[in-house]
Amino acid sequence: MVLYNLTINIEKTAERAWLNWMRFELVPQFMATGLPLDYKILRLLTEVENGGETYTFQFSFKGRIDYFRFNKLHADELLAKLQQQYSNQYVLFQSLLEEV
Repeated sequence: MVLYNLTINIEKTAERAWLNWMRFELVPQFMATGLPLDYKILRLLTEVENGGETYTFQFSFKGRIDYFRFNKLHADELLAKLQQQYSNQYVLFQSLLEEV
């Protein structure tokens, strides 16, 4: 099992609309690819004051092959939608985690 983790810091002024958009628009599109098995949305509680709120979106995949297929076929297009919708209002970093 591997987890594809998106950590996103969003400006407070955009947070509510962005979270709804992520929850009801973008995350369902991730899941509709048929490759992630499940997901979690988490808010960071130990936030350093940086002018925004930080969330993680964790998508679980059966293994690396499914993740790499998702990354090759879908990730750029899906993340471009985030950029189009909320340009200059967020900072994002990605990580891939393996269950041990």
